[in-house]
Amino acid sequence: MHGNINKINRLVIIVAGLFVSGGACWAQTGYPVKPIRIVIALAAGGGVDTSGRMLGQKFTDAWGQQVVAENRPGAGGTIATELVARAAPDGYTLLMTSMGHAIIPAIYKLSFDTIKDFAPVSLFVQSPGVLSVHPSLPAKTVKELIAFAKARPNQVLFSSSGSGSGQHLAMELLNRMGGIQLVHVPYKGTAPSITDLVGGRVSVSAASSISTLPHVRSGRLRALAVCAAKRSPSVPDLPTVAEAGIPGFAVDQWYALFAPAGTPREIINKLQGEIARATANPETRERLLTMGLDPVGSPPDEFAAYVKTETAKWGKLVREAGIRAN
Repeated sequence: MHGNINKINRLVIIVAGLFVSGGACWAQTGYPVKPIRIVIALAAGGGVDTSGRMLGQKFTDAWGQQVVAENRPGAGGTIATELVARAAPDGYTLLMTSMGHAIIPAIYKLSFDTIKDFAPVSLFVQSPGVLSVHPSLPAKTVKELIAFAKARPNQVLFSSSGSGSGQHLAMELLNRMGGIQLVHVPYKGTAPSITDLVGGRVSVSAASSISTLPHVRSGRLRALAVCAAKRSPSVPDLPTVAEAGIPGFAVDQWYALFAPAGTPREIINKLQGEIARATANPETRERLLTMGLDPVGSPPDEFAAYVKTETAKWGKLVREAGIRAN
């Protein structure tokens, strides 16, 4: 009798386990079954914000679920990053951020780990920084800018979206490699830093192409070069800083999607798959290039390796240049 009861109990447990595991599989393959939140690490109006909202719309179009974009700027992106690091790893809270993700460990004392606490989804786009000047500055080439700055040490101001941002580090690299002393003026976001550059309150910047090119096309700014290692398909006629006079100079600004560590691989793959489809779509690619964004859509493992390389590279520059948070 007892033997039969034990057999029945074991059977009940096995069947219950099948239902639970089946439900878990359904939950993953059925993802998403409720709205998704994309937390954007920088202020509204910049490249990260635009990219995050574009991805959100792509996800909505593909899956029919609402995607809420939520800007949480501040402290170099650490506010948004910490929020997502602490979120449930279920695919419903995601982080849209920039190359700043690879910089903040060297600048801020963090309560989370930018590598261990995140599952990289995909590098969505690269947005090459455009070294540009206010038209009142006489420099029309990178070499002329270097000569102008050398004659005026600590007199020429450059703007950035904040201390330790990609823009800041690009200009610090220019200072070091060009042998000049441009003065940093940090802002709380790319939009205000560009506003003051257009207004002539600062003279130089290396902001993203998506933020810079509209003003270049209208004649309110003069573009000298792109900061990336290679020419950008979005502005193929603009030389790189390396080509224009500082060999070896390269800063690749990027915008990417992360999930909390522990997010099921099925969900990561589904998110990345939709990003890959978006960046391969001719209409979307053309739209991105027109905005100054170079489509990438890299696989998760490839992107994870890239993040580690970037973190080591920028950590070294931060330490050597003695860069501190605002």
